[in-house]
Amino acid sequence: MEDLLAFLFEAIAEVVFQLLGELLLELLFRIIGKSFSAMFDSGRVFAAAVVLLLGALIGAGSLVFFPHPLVHPSRLHGISLLVSPLITGLVMSQVGRVLRSQGKKSIQIESFALGFAFAFAMALVRFVFVR
Repeated sequence: MEDLLAFLFEAIAEVVFQLLGELLLELLFRIIGKSFSAMFDSGRVFAAAVVLLLGALIGAGSLVFFPHPLVHPSRLHGISLLVSPLITGLVMSQVGRVLRSQGKKSIQIESFALGFAFAFAMALVRFVFVR
């Protein structure tokens, strides 16, 4: 029972940390997106490549501050490669939906696909280099 509670706590802590990090990064992307909106509007493939690269760079940068696993490894090692990007993609698509419903312009990262791609690249870098 204690193992199950510890696993659940670790999973929830990882998801909360990822969400907080992603929300802060979303704010950063909003600021960057305003200044580079022409670049992101030029094409979906280019935007995806930029988002994947930024996710990988931020994932690598996070290794400087957090060189160890954020939560203890569980029996489902690597589940964060699926769960975190799915949640991030859903949150980013909802942010875009809310902005559009308020009549504001959303940027491309405020979609499920690009939110997922960013979080996946970040999680993949951390998964590969943190053991």
